Amino acid sequence: MGFSLTGTHVVFFISAVIVAGIVSGALTAVTLSISNSLTGKLNRLKDKLDIDFEIINDPDNIPSSEGYYLFYIKNIGDKKIETTNDTFQVFIDGDIVDKSRYHFQSSYTMPSDVNILYISTAEISSGDHRLRLVGPRGVYDEFTFEI
Repeated sequence: MGFSLTGTHVVFFISAVIVAGIVSGALTAVTLSISNSLTGKLNRLKDKLDIDFEIINDPDNIPSSEGYYLFYIKNIGDKKIETTNDTFQVFIDGDIVDKSRYHFQSSYTMPSDVNILYISTAEISSGDHRLRLVGPRGVYDEFTFEI
């Protein structure tokens, strides 16, 4: 008395259901992992897009005061930007400016507000220059001007 044809079909059916469950579980785990990864990347992209600023000076008339050139930085993003020497890097003509040679008027800038960046006049000679201001999350703005 061996297994009947129906018994064999039942064993194959149960095996197929178990394999399908395993494959389904694996696909669900992979899909969940991809979804979590995309969510994290999209949140970082959203933060980067929410943080934006622009240098709004007149390129032919850079004001100066007490040994500093003044550059006006407008927050055009949707989030408050922390404006300190630790969150911003300043480059003049591709050369990094030492943190002790620049500072901001305020330590933060609210959306639509303007902050003043003070750069020592010793850092900028007369002539044409390019200022690159790199802020949080690698957001930057470039500004060509003449002293």
